[in-house]
Amino acid sequence: MRALLRRDLALAVRAGGGFGLSLAFFLILVTLVPFGVGPQSELLGRIAPGILWVGALLACLLSLDRLFQLDWEDGSLDLLAVSPLPMEGVVATKALAHWLTTGLPLTIAAPLFGVLLNLPIPGYLWLFLSLLIGTPALSVIGSFGAALTVGLKRGGLLLSLLVLPLYVPTLIFGAEVVRRAVDGMTLLTSLAMLGGITMAAWALLPFAAAAAIRINLR
Repeated sequence: MRALLRRDLALAVRAGGGFGLSLAFFLILVTLVPFGVGPQSELLGRIAPGILWVGALLACLLSLDRLFQLDWEDGSLDLLAVSPLPMEGVVATKALAHWLTTGLPLTIAAPLFGVLLNLPIPGYLWLFLSLLIGTPALSVIGSFGAALTVGLKRGGLLLSLLVLPLYVPTLIFGAEVVRRAVDGMTLLTSLAMLGGITMAAWALLPFAAAAAIRINLR
């Protein structure tokens, strides 16, 4: 599993679809929002939690289509399917590699980008923590969508349509954590729900994604 993780990390960096592209997209989105909303600091600060979470969510989508597609094209996925490694472990490892090259850099950069949106000071720590807890769910949910569309030509749009509705609960509770922190409200319930979504996704979706891959390989 460690060899597979190292391989996926190296491929993500070499292919140019890892943290660089995602961070660039995230920065462009955050930069464009003030031009569309206007130079109103109070309004920007109020919508900053939602905008930052939406930006991180959309940035995570950029590299999902490569999660299994490259292995499908060069035959590596067939070899993994007949190898002693459990397919569920392969899916979880690939989702972890996606998070390390996409979700984690976005989590680290998000507080810096929050400055551009005038995010109130109490929100910075909880923005970081909410993304740290929530972005692993985005990666494993994305791996399930990628498994459903593997082998399909031009499946990127279909992948986005499948995955985006599944991202909504994570988006709601992630943004709510930051919003409640900014307003000085209790955020234990939202934080617990966010963590519960992530744990449930990592517990269940690797098995569903592995089943989808086996069906597509038949």
